[in-house]
Amino acid sequence: MFFYAAISALVLPDAWIGYYPAWMRGIVPDQVLLYFHSAAELVLAFWLLSGKKIFYAAALSGIWLLGIVLGTLSSFLVTFRDVAIFASAAALAVLSRE
Repeated sequence: MFFYAAISALVLPDAWIGYYPAWMRGIVPDQVLLYFHSAAELVLAFWLLSGKKIFYAAALSGIWLLGIVLGTLSSFLVTFRDVAIFASAAALAVLSRE
């Protein structure tokens, strides 16, 4: 999911920029916001796939997804799927806890 979202946001920025809350837009140019977000998602994706310190990767992924859902409640018809992905990240964190 993180790979797809990151690549898609870089290839089709106009399709993704509208999901950012208004308070986030304008702080930095939209393109910079998309690049930062995409880079962070790629880092999370590679980290999860690496299997190293998976608890922390899963916990950060869960926090990231929870932030997306809470930050875009007005678009919940689209982002409701992220609730299930959040639950998956939370389950991975719980199951990988040492």
